[in-house]
Amino acid sequence: MSENHASPSAPAPAADDAAAAPVPAQQGRGRREPMFPDGPAPDPAGSHHERRIRSFQPRRSRVTTGQGEALRRLWPKWGLDIDGLSKLDLGELFGDPELPVVLEIGFGMGEATAKMAAADPGTGILACDVHTPGQGNLLGLAERNGLDNIRVANGDAIILLREMLAPDSLAGLRVYFPDPWPKKRHHKRRLIQPEFLALAATRMAPGALLHCATDWEPYAEQMLEVLSAAPDFENTQADGGFAPRPEFRPLTRFEGQGLDKGHVVHDLLFRRKAH
Repeated sequence: MSENHASPSAPAPAADDAAAAPVPAQQGRGRREPMFPDGPAPDPAGSHHERRIRSFQPRRSRVTTGQGEALRRLWPKWGLDIDGLSKLDLGELFGDPELPVVLEIGFGMGEATAKMAAADPGTGILACDVHTPGQGNLLGLAERNGLDNIRVANGDAIILLREMLAPDSLAGLRVYFPDPWPKKRHHKRRLIQPEFLALAATRMAPGALLHCATDWEPYAEQMLEVLSAAPDFENTQADGGFAPRPEFRPLTRFEGQGLDKGHVVHDLLFRRKAH
């Protein structure tokens, strides 16, 4: 599934897409033939890179008609597969070599991403996920709202960071509501680990902001512990604790419902140190 877990704080589908009918199955389509030939690949990195324990698993939910149309029309324009075979030129990708670019890992259905892009058109958002309905939904939101500062990346964010992004190329990194993998035997699958932070730091410019948010309190505590121990990052909070939700992270409808039920959402804001 996408990095965003199925929690009350995960973004919801756009209203028009939520009501749309599912895309019908294509008769006679081979098992390996993609539903969207010019769209996101089922496994873009294929066998090019090592198999390892991953922090995500694909979700098999249906693609609505609206999401499918957005994928067919807009993927060639605003989408990219994380194949790990070439370096990305972010200036070329966004059509502006001076545009600061933030990587968002796991965007669910993309509502919060679209709101942040609309509120800050001077920043590019490279939004990474593996959830095909969410990819289509975000592309549709971008088109309807005239947001040309969003690009959608399909695949493994680790391969994107390690193989495809240049050092110091990111102005920020956002990880909102990642899968908490609550069972103890699955904790090794959690994204926020020392190895991930060491890799991410090499791709973030000095002073770039790493922003994490979770509604799973044990994971929040682990995030704070791991981030506080990471040599390349420093907490923006003088007391060394959690941060208030910054205005630039939208409060989603489902997050608000969770808060009404007593759920606690923790934000963590750390900066890449200038060495």
